[in-house]
Amino acid sequence: MADWKFYGRAEQLADLERILGRQRWFFAKVTGRRRIGKTTLIQRAIQEIGNQQPVFYVQIPDSEPAGVLSAVNDALETFQVPADQYPRPQTLLQLVKLMETMAEGGYILVLDEFQYFNRKGYEAFCSYLQAGVDRLAAKAERVPGGLIVLGSVHIEMMALLEDRTAPLYNRVTDTIDLTHLDISSIVTLLRDHAEPTPERLLFLWNLFEGVPKFYRDCFEQGVLAAERKELLRRIFFESSSPLRSEADNWFLRELRGRYDVVLKFVARNPGRMHNELVHAIREASGSPDTQIGGYLRVLIERFGLIERKLPVFAKPEAKRSRYYVTDNFLRSWLAALANPVSAIAFRPLNELIDEADQRLADVEGSALEKLAGQLYEERSRKGIGDFPLTRRVQGYWDKADTEIGLVAVNESAQTIRFGSCKRSPHKLLSDINNFKLHIERFLKAMPKYQGWTTQCVGIAPTLNLEQRAVLTGHDLIPQDLNDLALGLNE
Repeated sequence: MADWKFYGRAEQLADLERILGRQRWFFAKVTGRRRIGKTTLIQRAIQEIGNQQPVFYVQIPDSEPAGVLSAVNDALETFQVPADQYPRPQTLLQLVKLMETMAEGGYILVLDEFQYFNRKGYEAFCSYLQAGVDRLAAKAERVPGGLIVLGSVHIEMMALLEDRTAPLYNRVTDTIDLTHLDISSIVTLLRDHAEPTPERLLFLWNLFEGVPKFYRDCFEQGVLAAERKELLRRIFFESSSPLRSEADNWFLRELRGRYDVVLKFVARNPGRMHNELVHAIREASGSPDTQIGGYLRVLIERFGLIERKLPVFAKPEAKRSRYYVTDNFLRSWLAALANPVSAIAFRPLNELIDEADQRLADVEGSALEKLAGQLYEERSRKGIGDFPLTRRVQGYWDKADTEIGLVAVNESAQTIRFGSCKRSPHKLLSDINNFKLHIERFLKAMPKYQGWTTQCVGIAPTLNLEQRAVLTGHDLIPQDLNDLALGLNE
């Protein structure tokens, strides 16, 4: 079996290597969702430049200052930091003094889950750190070490480092934001460790999107190339399954269980409007007065787990919003996996896996639309294909429920491309006439595009010659994931 490699991240890796290669003081911020690969990126960059500087890493716990100091002291022992040279801190002020001394001594300091310092009780620590950072910055050329802070809750990292009233405002020297691996990187890792069929790509991307840790979990369990049900069994349903408690731990760690009802409803009913969401949650809670506005705001603005979509071309204050879970893993877990996994002790395992697999297949329909849109964007960035994008119109809908899976715009050529995305090729073919009616309604509502060149595409995971011929006969360009994804990095 081939070894696991470091996939993607070329731009971010180069940025971090430049930061580490300066051999002068830096204060870098690295953000991204849980499991996205922040720590792995740092490890890789240090390895790539062959840096001989000592490294100190500690994961900050969500606890009182005493718990933080205990974690720091344990990490000092783990990394064999000499106690005679670097005394163990007993207070937060001593911790900052220690970090200063270590940076001056050439250490690369890495504080993971830094967002926990935005909790109440750490105001003094942030002020101490500001003073320490300022002292180091004043003699940056003579300080060979640096500080990297990692965070998985973007808005709390912003509150600590970018809010004008925060002690650490304007102190960060470098910023790296890790998003999902691009699709070409996923295709590469599948080529290395499995057969990159369209069906496998859609199945895995719907589950894991571009979170490298989840793909590596499958690799380490030996099921990245396995059939769907075998992968689900090993990754989610067996007692030692690595992702069996991932989502629950995420909720417990960050959300503290207060938002479950809202998240579950949105995951299982994507695209519902605000009034439908309020009605369903009030019905589930048994209280006609349940307020969800605050919960929605936190899930959208603080955690980025729910996306509010407006009618296309609507003003930001428009009321007819629809709501979607942004994270593929969280959506798949809540919509398809959570209930079957919770029933392991009470129902036959094979039945539960069958149920989870069917629910995932249902979710994959909307995932294909998202995947197709991202493929169009990635192909355009790479200069691949016949449609260079200037922008995408996301998820058009109106009072007549006009729905179009893909609306791609090329302003310079005055060309607009509409795509129908269906997981089932048969549904794609049977929906052609309805799809064209939706396009007519779109163009009638948006006269700007009526004089443009209009193109139509039909997208499914796979299309055979006969299905392609039917689409072509109805003036639709046939495209499947073989066409769109598997040639990305050739």
